[in-house]
Amino acid sequence: MTVTAIRRVRPVPRREPYTPPPMSRRRVVITGLGPVTAHGIGIDPLWSALTEGRSALAPIRAFDASGFLAASGAELPADFDVKDLVPKSYRKATKVMARDIEIAVGGALTAVRDAGLATRGTDPDNPPTIRPDRVGCHIGAGLIAAELDELTGALASSRNAAGTFDPGHWGQQGMQELTPLWLLKYLPNMLACHVTIIHDCQGPSNTITCNEASSGLSLAESQRVIERGAADACLSGGADSKMNPMAYLRQELAGRFARCTPSDDATKVVKPFDANATGTLVGEGGGILVVEAEETAKARGARIHAVLAGTGASQSWCDDTVGLVPDATGESLADAIQAALRDAGVTAADIDAIIPFGSGVPSLDALEKNALERVFGASLASKPLVTLAPSIGTTCAGFGAIAVAVACRALTEQKLPARLNTSSAAGLDALAAPSSARELRHILIATPSLGGQNSAAVVSRHAEL
Repeated sequence: MTVTAIRRVRPVPRREPYTPPPMSRRRVVITGLGPVTAHGIGIDPLWSALTEGRSALAPIRAFDASGFLAASGAELPADFDVKDLVPKSYRKATKVMARDIEIAVGGALTAVRDAGLATRGTDPDNPPTIRPDRVGCHIGAGLIAAELDELTGALASSRNAAGTFDPGHWGQQGMQELTPLWLLKYLPNMLACHVTIIHDCQGPSNTITCNEASSGLSLAESQRVIERGAADACLSGGADSKMNPMAYLRQELAGRFARCTPSDDATKVVKPFDANATGTLVGEGGGILVVEAEETAKARGARIHAVLAGTGASQSWCDDTVGLVPDATGESLADAIQAALRDAGVTAADIDAIIPFGSGVPSLDALEKNALERVFGASLASKPLVTLAPSIGTTCAGFGAIAVAVACRALTEQKLPARLNTSSAAGLDALAAPSSARELRHILIATPSLGGQNSAAVVSRHAEL
């Protein structure tokens, strides 16, 4: 006889639907600026060059670029040395830092100092200004290309008897020729990894790799983290360097470059939104910002550069499946801009200046113009554009943070930088012009990207400025 056990099941008590508590949105301000560009480290050398109308575009030093369509770009100053930007105890780690990581580390130190913060990386003998578990880090990155010298030595050892490359040997033995720590130089998350270790950021951390939109999307994430109370401050931004033959080749294959021989004057080549524009020149750089809850900044008596009033994002569709020219109508970028305006609680009429990506690549410029026309309509012609690429090159994943830093200084100085090179831009206030005084309250930064992601941000003047 079989006995079947009968289990008594307790009735599940009925629960009311979960209703999240109302979220009080904290205001986010920018207290530290850490741009790193071909003009130098920090906002001061960059702002001086922009207002004086100087360009850093010149023949490339890092490698022989004479075989590429563009032989010039904007490189960091020759005296840039990451060993000077880390604690002595951390200098050994610089051996596994790609150039992109070095830029992020330099930008973070500059931003932290500018914000008046004490961290483990700036003042290890004293308590930090903000508790480490209340400091987050969100840094955008590009696709970091390996250095050729490191790869070629290993690849050369993987040849067969005929002298040609043998993939089987590469998989079994050739890869062993690379240093065990080789990959740590080229993982995109290593930018944030090194910055968080140096400055002991124990709060929420993330890396966003969405090409040119990376910095803007990282700032948006920092904004949300602070707004919901998960951190009181974040180191946020992005960095990128294409001064590497492999990364450089990708830009050429994507159709981004303007023709620029070693004998051409590179400072005259990049012409954002110009009817005769032929392409861009890249620049290495980026920036880290200290974004902070307004209440935290005020409690410690910090200088507030500006308010990160709102951010927006969207994803474009593309006809070519790889995103070389995503959403040529500009509709998706316009969606990101509209989202940023709503988030900031302002309208298109409130925007006093715009910092577009403005690369000089005709298809991207047309996309941006279409997007701006969708948002601003007939008033677009009266909105001054701030174009950075003719001065510092197209800085790819580092662009958004650099642009926000420039916007902060423009709001403080109530002044627009000079514009270079553009001589014909129908319907846009983008022609070459000297720096000029301007009443500025809200500045829009908008960025499309090679992968179709879009970011936008509204940076506003703080009431106490």
